[in-house]
Amino acid sequence: MSHPSGHPSALSASDADTDRATARSAIALVAGVVLIDQVTKVLAERHLLPRHTPHDVIGEYLRFTLTYNPGAAFGMHLGDASRWVFMVLTVLIVGFLVRLYRSLPSGERPLKLAVATVIGGALGNFIDRVRNVEGVVDFIDVGVGDVRFWTFNIADMAVSIGAACLVLMLWRFESRLHEEQQRQGVPAGTPETGTAER
Repeated sequence: MSHPSGHPSALSASDADTDRATARSAIALVAGVVLIDQVTKVLAERHLLPRHTPHDVIGEYLRFTLTYNPGAAFGMHLGDASRWVFMVLTVLIVGFLVRLYRSLPSGERPLKLAVATVIGGALGNFIDRVRNVEGVVDFIDVGVGDVRFWTFNIADMAVSIGAACLVLMLWRFESRLHEEQQRQGVPAGTPETGTAER
């Protein structure tokens, strides 16, 4: 990849600065999600007793209700092995997400931050599974009357929002890549080997 001034190193230095700035933001985002998630869970365990007792926040539409989930989001449960199975799965998923983050181009800051948001949420629930044999602390309870959504937490919100943004932005990223390949006359589905070399 050549710089307009004829100095490739200038663009490389700019890319490196962008990478470092994005990495700092991503680390801060992961840490922020984990911190907020853990603080709210500690507060829930202290102030929402006894468990399974609804505390109205916005009428019946939003309640805080302390529960413990030994499985995963949306009620997924694998019996007595749930805690360990989901701990291992979390490690594998976080490892995959870190590799995905590192593989993304320097200019894909929003995409990288979406990955960081999912990592933060995954780590928040992972900490719960490590520290508490009862499982993940959930307390956000939304619904109408007896029609309720699964009780969830801040980490679940981070995973869901981050994953939705990640899917959308990855689709847009692939669309841009496909358009660029078409402009260059590269058949669809062909790996773009020239991007890193320009």
